[in-house]
Amino acid sequence: MFNKLLTGSKIPLTFITAIAIIIQLYMAFYYAPTEKYMGDIQRIMYFHVPSAFVAFVAFAIVFIGGILYLVTKNKQWDYLAVSAAEIGVLFTTFVLVTGSLWARPVWNAWWVWDDPRLVTSLILWFMYIAYLFIRTSVNGEERHRKFAAIFGIIAFIDVPLVYFSVKWWRTIHPKVIDEQGVHMPVEMAQTLFYSIFAFQLLFFTLLIYRFFLERHKEAIKEIKHIE
Repeated sequence: MFNKLLTGSKIPLTFITAIAIIIQLYMAFYYAPTEKYMGDIQRIMYFHVPSAFVAFVAFAIVFIGGILYLVTKNKQWDYLAVSAAEIGVLFTTFVLVTGSLWARPVWNAWWVWDDPRLVTSLILWFMYIAYLFIRTSVNGEERHRKFAAIFGIIAFIDVPLVYFSVKWWRTIHPKVIDEQGVHMPVEMAQTLFYSIFAFQLLFFTLLIYRFFLERHKEAIKEIKHIE
């Protein structure tokens, strides 16, 4: 039933996601006002921040999928975990690239090594690159699934470090959202929150397609093994 639900949801979800992303692009480039001091470069925020949230959700799914695989030994959870990991790495790469593009004109530097959020984000990227590497380098199908699951669970420790780094340590990252509210014009806040929503839709759409690709790939392996 679960598989039928996912299969039936692919086409309508893809259509809804496409519409949502088109609206997000309009809001990011036309609806949101130009920032007074940074100018149009600030519009990177509407892609940078949502991509970070996608990465967090993706790695949370890797964490949950890893635990459930270790408990149940059901390969479906492993398929879900590796699918989420690949998408998470993709969006983390986008976070690092857009962050550097944003930092250059604002901080006058592509990268600042003493900023906790930048360093923890880079560590996060390396850890999940290592997760994907483990899946191809460890011999034995059951063994590499188990090792990857354990590593994915451990790697998730860095996610809260990235998220709370601006609260726990001194950082040059701007705090536009804190306990006192949202420190930006209403149109900017609306665009940012909608962008987060649209990117989450994009993530779950990609996740469904990547999950079925992994299932089909494993099914082909099993057929070849039988032959």
